[in-house]
Amino acid sequence: MPYFDAASAAPLHPVARQALLAALDEGWADPARLHREGRRARLLLDAAREAAAEAVGCRPDELTFTSSGTRAVHSGISGALAGRRRVGRHLVVSAVEHSSVLHTAATHESGGGSYTEVPVDGTGAVSPRAFASALRDDTALACLQSANHEVGTEQPVTEVAELCRAAGVPLLVDAAQSLGWGPAPAGWSLLTASAHKWGGPAGVGLLAVRKGVRFAPQGPTDERESGRAAGFEDIPAIVAAAASLRAVRAEASAESLRLRALVDRIRARVPELVPDVEVVGDPVRRLPHLVTFSCLYVDGETLLHELDRSGFSVSSGSSCTSSTLTPSHVLKAMGVLSEGNVRVSLPAGTSDEDVDRFLEVLPPAVAGVREKLGAHTGAARTGAAPAVAASPPATAPSLVVDALGRRCPIPVIELAKVIGEVPVGGTVTVLSDDEAARLDIPAWCAMREQEYVGEEPADRGSAHVVRRLS
Repeated sequence: MPYFDAASAAPLHPVARQALLAALDEGWADPARLHREGRRARLLLDAAREAAAEAVGCRPDELTFTSSGTRAVHSGISGALAGRRRVGRHLVVSAVEHSSVLHTAATHESGGGSYTEVPVDGTGAVSPRAFASALRDDTALACLQSANHEVGTEQPVTEVAELCRAAGVPLLVDAAQSLGWGPAPAGWSLLTASAHKWGGPAGVGLLAVRKGVRFAPQGPTDERESGRAAGFEDIPAIVAAAASLRAVRAEASAESLRLRALVDRIRARVPELVPDVEVVGDPVRRLPHLVTFSCLYVDGETLLHELDRSGFSVSSGSSCTSSTLTPSHVLKAMGVLSEGNVRVSLPAGTSDEDVDRFLEVLPPAVAGVREKLGAHTGAARTGAAPAVAASPPATAPSLVVDALGRRCPIPVIELAKVIGEVPVGGTVTVLSDDEAARLDIPAWCAMREQEYVGEEPADRGSAHVVRRLS
């Protein structure tokens, strides 16, 4: 069964498995003790730290092993903010950071601090100029991911780092998605990563803090990991994480070229094979193994189940796959379609045949979901509308669609069904209390070349007004 969700967790690398099994026999003792078994464990831990530091591009004594990438983010942000508290309590982040960054920012704000989210463009990238304009005299820390975890867009980290350095603000880079593919971008002050993203075992994170960066670990500390990560080190997992990082980096150059070609095939073929699809993210400045697309008139959760039954494991940022029924903050920040969202992230070793088979099963899977939702009728009627109406049809110039209590993609499907019933220049008002409608109705208008007039208050939910242009 092809596994196409490596951005969530990559399969355990063979080198990681070998190193883990070997270290279970040699690295079980307390590395803080002076007896023979303790010294043996300390040698393994030190060697793993040196290997990981070399891959990161820092000194071994600048690198800390944590219990996860999320813990590394939490500790890195809180420690840097505390260390620079005299400067101020302002934090700058991009709007598409991993949830671990945004959750930490929200916690910081609830404790009396403040933070600014820098918006992104339609590809998911920040503008260095916009990022720099968010920096203030009281900014203690800035955070920017190296590449986005949902759409693969690479961020201009080097340019932003130069601007942060000029402003005297340290920059924390979340390199979880990119570290296995190559060196971290230059200019970072703090860096975080997670081993299970590159084929290491889960439960190992990296936190690197450059010498000279003011840093004050928060919470109870002990003598472990220079006081930055309390608790007994999982030496076998750490050894496996470092060994696999070195291995994937040795393979990265050739494998990234091969996977990029496969992703290019998916990016090109999906819109040809499936109507009403939006491929999102930067087509050039992106991770080599990841592509995300959204399908109109599709329930994302149902589509993922259909693909799973067809033998493909993928993921989604669609609001329909979330228990909160709110769209992905990444897709929302980009202003792109969220319904029917599919993220394909290829693990190392993915074959051409696997991709060809995926391209075979995707079109009937999407068509089946649309048929179950009754969307095929609406799509056909919208497509059949004349480019210019010779005279207004004998229908009211406006219609109201009540989609209250109905979740994505039903409000958009209902809009598509009736748009042809109003004359050119007429409007359709969709009543919806689904948060995703704020994203998906304007996105539908852009894809169908209709005008999104705007959102108006309603007794319940919101009224989304659409004007027919063709």
